[in-house]
Amino acid sequence: MAVRYPEQSGAGSLHNKYLTNIRTIPGKYPDFKGLLMDFLSKNLPYFLAGVSVGGQYALIAIGYTMVYGILRLINFAHGDIFMVAGLVTIYASTVMPLYLSIPLTILVTVILGMMIERVAYKPLRNSPRMSVMISAIGVSYLLQNLALYITGGLAQVYPTIPFISNTVTIGSATTKVVTILTPILMIVLVVLLIQLINHTKIGMAMRSVSTDFETSRLMGINVNRVISMTFIIGSFLAAVGSILYFTNYPSVIPTSGGMPGLKAFVAAVFGGIGSIPGAVIGAMLIGIVENLIKGAGWTTFSDAFTFVLLIVVLLFKPTGLFGEAATDKV
Repeated sequence: MAVRYPEQSGAGSLHNKYLTNIRTIPGKYPDFKGLLMDFLSKNLPYFLAGVSVGGQYALIAIGYTMVYGILRLINFAHGDIFMVAGLVTIYASTVMPLYLSIPLTILVTVILGMMIERVAYKPLRNSPRMSVMISAIGVSYLLQNLALYITGGLAQVYPTIPFISNTVTIGSATTKVVTILTPILMIVLVVLLIQLINHTKIGMAMRSVSTDFETSRLMGINVNRVISMTFIIGSFLAAVGSILYFTNYPSVIPTSGGMPGLKAFVAAVFGGIGSIPGAVIGAMLIGIVENLIKGAGWTTFSDAFTFVLLIVVLLFKPTGLFGEAATDKV
């Protein structure tokens, strides 16, 4: 007895007819545009947070990359300068209004950066690089232990800064004004810094010292002044970054500068340490990706991504995206 399949029945090929209807009726295929909009809607808060924290990492990373560009030194105390700026704002705001404590924070942070350079790095200017690196690590631990002594190891609450602490709604995301302000302020500061480096006398001196330290000294450039200006700029940007960062994460402990400092260092390496645009791009990438990882529910691995990225960069492109291969003169 022959078996008649539905495709062979006289009722017409209902199976094929159904498939045809799926192709022609709107909405039967996956709506990729809708899926994309749904993804953006769900992840917009994380994307905005990533842009914000990436801008804050960038301000710290520029300090790393500028000091390395001049001295070929990794200033491991830079993240702790960032932490000290947060503590200075907290304690200063208890005795004076914020419109005075914030400028005082920037001033104290700049002076601290200059003092570190004069006391810990300048005497070792002609010493092996390992000696200078050990000195930098020592300064880092000194700042952390001083902060531990002053705070007693207790978390200090960062003051609420008017306006930038206000909430704002963008699409499906509710965030703080500082989240929107951070990338704008970062871009403005980076543009001003690039203008200073390219179009001022001190900027020309910085570029000269970065290219050839000894020859610049022989040509009459005040190398000590250039180095001091580099630390001033780096400390200033770290202070601004601390104001923006701790407005979002208002708890300061002695090790608060550790992880942001490490991530900013990785950003500088990823972009090509010594390159300011590279540091900015690397920091933005790290900030956005780590927050999207949190949005995907993998918060545990958000910090690990940064260090995996560092390993990959060191393995396949040690000079970073915009770094130049170093050549030794003989």
